[in-house]
Amino acid sequence: MFDNELLFRGLGLTVVCAPVLMVLLLGVSSLVGRPLRERVISRIVQACVSGGLLAALLVLALMLSQGNRHVAIQLGSWVHIPHYHFQIEFVFDRLSVPFVILTLLLCGTIGAFANKYMHREQGFNRFFVFYSLFVLGMIVTSLAGTIETLFAGWELVGLSSALLVAYYHERQGPVRNGLRVWCVYRVSDAALLIASVVLHHMTGEGQFDQFLGAGAWPEGVASVTEHQAFVVVLLLLVAAMGKSALVPFSGWLPRAMEGPTPSSAVFYGALSVHLGAFLLLRVSPIMDLSPMLCALVVMVGLVTAVFAAFAGRVQTDIKSALSFASMTQVGIIVAEIGLTSLIIHWTQWLALGHVLRYLTLLHILGHGCLRTLQFLRAPTLLLDYRILENAIGSSLPQTETAIERRIPARLHVWFYRFALERGYLDACLNNLLVDPFLKVLQRCDAMERRWTDFLSGSQSRESEQLKPTQEPLEDLI
Repeated sequence: MFDNELLFRGLGLTVVCAPVLMVLLLGVSSLVGRPLRERVISRIVQACVSGGLLAALLVLALMLSQGNRHVAIQLGSWVHIPHYHFQIEFVFDRLSVPFVILTLLLCGTIGAFANKYMHREQGFNRFFVFYSLFVLGMIVTSLAGTIETLFAGWELVGLSSALLVAYYHERQGPVRNGLRVWCVYRVSDAALLIASVVLHHMTGEGQFDQFLGAGAWPEGVASVTEHQAFVVVLLLLVAAMGKSALVPFSGWLPRAMEGPTPSSAVFYGALSVHLGAFLLLRVSPIMDLSPMLCALVVMVGLVTAVFAAFAGRVQTDIKSALSFASMTQVGIIVAEIGLTSLIIHWTQWLALGHVLRYLTLLHILGHGCLRTLQFLRAPTLLLDYRILENAIGSSLPQTETAIERRIPARLHVWFYRFALERGYLDACLNNLLVDPFLKVLQRCDAMERRWTDFLSGSQSRESEQLKPTQEPLEDLI
């Protein structure tokens, strides 16, 4: 038994340490101002990702052969005081292991593709530093056994995503869109941080096992009350909405296409966009206790799916169209999670609910692989379409659906404008959330200036007034 535990621990730490080693090798060389050559970077990425993937596959094989469905690896207790306990823990179960294997498999594929796609790019080394941070964040988030560990990986994913959206920082558009993505992620991260504080207040610990039940996923039974479940999962739902681009935080996903095609494929098409659904799957035993919250999750998922399918019809570039296609499927996945919890709550058919959760996990895995293939195929697909149109001498025919033919002609223009403006979600967020928040901060700044002027007896220095720049075309669409 001791040998099995030691073997599980060694393989599990290999899965985690492989991306850590990649970050150190690529990051330290960049910090000291001596970036590695492209061939060396490619070999480091290939070795670390392949080593982590092999270790994850061995963990899966051992778990299946021994019938072990839950393996926890603890890295010590970092804080232990009355009513508060913090430790780093990684959990290998039927949810985390498939998601880790998907992450390493797709990241390895994207790494090989990016090695050719980014060849002789000025920021080749910088791209792979951000790439390694993303891989580490995904692994830590997927295997997290505590809310604090999950938050650390969650932050790494958000940071690397925003940096890669603004990868082409010599242009104004990518920088603005990267800042937009970062602001939405801040809302998501704040909700996750508040949820962790609430969980510590309720249980004194951040371990998922303490409030998800002792059973292995998906058979855990939550040990909190319905009211506590509603508060916690509502905060986690807000976190998932921001990370997975659910309505009303959907505006950042098409803006994120400013980054290079490899980052679009691995971040927003296959992995990062599924983190919200993964989080809801992880806490699904708590969700079973609150039917009102389950209905809210279903509603958010269905609204997102309908909105994304509607807006995706009018996109003029292939990456934006694929981003809305990803958003549609993520909305359906979220609705599946909420509907499964509703079925378990009302019918108590636990076996059926567990099967449905496995199907939802398969939906995530299958959609991630399909969307990665589509994003990687997108650049050459446009060339193939041009060759085909030149061969037939005209554009490819576009047919209307039965629903579109039944819409009156007057409504066609209105629907087209509504879809082209992406449901005016960005404008609504600006008017209802961003502008009031800025006004509050400006008033606080004015009060602080008056107070410092009074104490110092002189007028405080005003900020420099910058001339307004011309808005880029992508910000007007």
